[in-house]
Amino acid sequence: MSVTAIIAAGGKGARMGAGENKVFMNLRGKEMLVHTVSAFEKNPDIDEIIIVTGEHEHMRVGELMQKNGITKLRIATTGGATRTESVKNGLAFASGDIILIHDGARALISQEEISAAVKAAEEYGAAAVGVPCKDTLKSVEDGFITGTVDRAKTYMIQTPQAFRRDVILSAYKRAENKKITVTDDCALVERCGGRIKIVEGKYENIKLTTPDDIAVAERILEKRENE
Repeated sequence: MSVTAIIAAGGKGARMGAGENKVFMNLRGKEMLVHTVSAFEKNPDIDEIIIVTGEHEHMRVGELMQKNGITKLRIATTGGATRTESVKNGLAFASGDIILIHDGARALISQEEISAAVKAAEEYGAAAVGVPCKDTLKSVEDGFITGTVDRAKTYMIQTPQAFRRDVILSAYKRAENKKITVTDDCALVERCGGRIKIVEGKYENIKLTTPDDIAVAERILEKRENE
């Protein structure tokens, strides 16, 4: 089966305070997006990469990928007003039998997580990388605790999220027809009655959202370089 990786990299990243798309921020000498895409470039399970970003950023992305030896890039295409619209734009160019959708700001994704997501999607139709919640979770209404959530049954969902082509295209078609917008691709498949296999991930696979996250990511990358 062929595999497409769609990298959603069109967010403005206001909480990062970078003054531009945060995926272009420096992370140990390379742009955040380069770290992210390089992980998929290196993975033998990935056949093509599609980057979804701002229209005015296409040339910059293309130059970055060429400079850093990214050969699997098929296209840099334009994102939409929402994540759902952005991923839909990427799906229009995807040719893979399996499609992975990944946040451009998750630059610490490992080879093991990518390959495990591909394998699970092939077997189960849909899969998501995630880690068990460490903290006690409470349900809250009007500012007061109303109950305790069973932590044993809760996961923090990350990306990549991986799907067989027919599963994700059907979910996005339904989203378009019913005007559904979500922040997570699994939610669309869930609404179609689909089951999604959890792939045990790593806590290091954080989404870089604030300046504190950059400091953490740089320490992790430094540790990896020294291993």
